[in-house]
Amino acid sequence: MDGMLDPLKPTDSSQARRDLIVDTLENAFSDLMAADPAAFRVKFRKMAANPFAFYRGSAALFYTDVSAMDDPWANDHTSRVWIQGDLHAENFGTYMDSTGRLVFDVNDFDEAYIGHFTWDVLRFVASIALLGWQKALSDDDIGRLVPHYVDAYVSQVRDFATKGGDSEFSLKLGNTDGTVHDVLQQARLKSRAAMLTSMTTREGYTRRFGEGPRARRLGDEERETVLAAYDAYLGTIPEDQRFASMSYGVKDVVGSGGFGIGSAGLPAYTLLIEGQSEAWDNDVVLSMKQGNVAAPSRVVTDRGIMEAFRHHGHRTAVSQRALQAHTDPLLGHTEIGGVGFVVSEVSPYTNDLDWDDLTEPADIAPVLDYLGRATAKAHCVSDSHADTTVGGVETEVAIMEAIDGHEAEFTQRCVEFAHRYAAQARADHSLFVDAFRNNAIRGVRSSRVP
Repeated sequence: MDGMLDPLKPTDSSQARRDLIVDTLENAFSDLMAADPAAFRVKFRKMAANPFAFYRGSAALFYTDVSAMDDPWANDHTSRVWIQGDLHAENFGTYMDSTGRLVFDVNDFDEAYIGHFTWDVLRFVASIALLGWQKALSDDDIGRLVPHYVDAYVSQVRDFATKGGDSEFSLKLGNTDGTVHDVLQQARLKSRAAMLTSMTTREGYTRRFGEGPRARRLGDEERETVLAAYDAYLGTIPEDQRFASMSYGVKDVVGSGGFGIGSAGLPAYTLLIEGQSEAWDNDVVLSMKQGNVAAPSRVVTDRGIMEAFRHHGHRTAVSQRALQAHTDPLLGHTEIGGVGFVVSEVSPYTNDLDWDDLTEPADIAPVLDYLGRATAKAHCVSDSHADTTVGGVETEVAIMEAIDGHEAEFTQRCVEFAHRYAAQARADHSLFVDAFRNNAIRGVRSSRVP
C-alpha cells in the first residue's frame, strides 16, 4: 500500500503517507467520530500539540506499520503473547494489588491483546526516542538509553525462564530506589478519604457525587439501564475476589466521558458503592467504560483470538488479569445495549510516572532499567493468569528461545527502530496537523468562525 513505512528508506513525508495517516485514523475511529465528533476534535487537537502526543493517540498507525515489517523474533509462540498494546513511556505507574501491596507496573489496558512480544518493546523504545528528542537529547544519548530498557527486559525474561518466580515478582517499595521508589512513596501518601472528598459531597448522612462538567446526572431510564448493567457485572467478579455480602450497594451513579487522548468518544459512567464496611471512608468508586477496539486487533488475523472474547469490555478485563499479578479485585465487565463495558475501581493509590523532571540521561537510564523489568514481568506472568497461552509453552521460555544467542542483534535492531520510527513519527505529526487543520479528516471537520 502506498504510504506504508519501509524501515530501510528515509523518512516519508509524501502525500501518500499523509493519505495513509488519514485513512488509518478514519478507519480506526469512524464509529466513535460519528457518535461524538466534538470529542474527537478535542482528541485530535491534543494530538496536534507535539509529536509525542500524536504518537500516543495513533496506535492504529503504529500497528499498520509494524505488522507489515519483517519480525525475525516472531514464531508460532512469540507471536501469541499477551501484550499491553499501547506501551509508551507514559503508561507506567502505581496501583495497590489485591494483597494490599503498592506495585509499580504497566498500566492502561484498553489496547491489550495477543500479538508479537516485540510490538510492545518496539512501541516503547520509539516513545523513548521521541521523548528524548523533545528533551533535546542527542541521538547518541538516545542510542545509549534504549539499550538500558531492552537489556533489562531481556535479562528479566532470562531470569524468569531459568529461575521462575514471575508470579511473585513485582517492583515495590522494598526493591526499588530513585525515581521509581519516589513514585511509590508518593502513592503511599494518598488516601481514600481524600479522593472521596474531592469527588463527592455530603447531604446529611448520604454521600453523592459532586456536580461538574465531568459528572452528568442521569434520567430515570438511563439510570435503570446502568444499574441493570451493574448487576450483570457483579457476576463477572471472580468468586475468590468477592467481598462480603454488605458490599456493592450503589449509592450514586453519574455519566462521565473519556477525557484522555485515548478515550475520546467512549461512553462512561462512574458509580459510588458500599465498600467492605459501613464506615464513611470505605466507599468505593467504580468506572464503567465502553471497551475500546484494541489497536493490535486490527492487524492480528487469527479470528480465534477475538472470538475468545465476548466483547471488548471482556477482552480488556481478561487482558488486565493476564498482565497484572494480583490485580484489582473489582475488575469485571458488562454490556449496555449489546456493547461491552469494562468495570474497575477508581483507586486512590494510582500515581503515574512523571517525566517532566527527568531531563538528563543519567537520571533517565535507571528508570528505563525498571521499565524493562516491568515489561518483562507483564509478558511472562500472563501465561499463568489467563485462559489463552502461547501454545502450551511458557512465555519466558518461548521468548528466550527466540532471542538466545542474538541478544546484541536484538538490542541493536531496537535501537535502529527507535531512531527510525521516532523520526517518522515527527514527520507524521506534521502531516497529521496539516490534514486536520485543512479539514481532510472526515467526521471531525470544524465549522467556520462566525
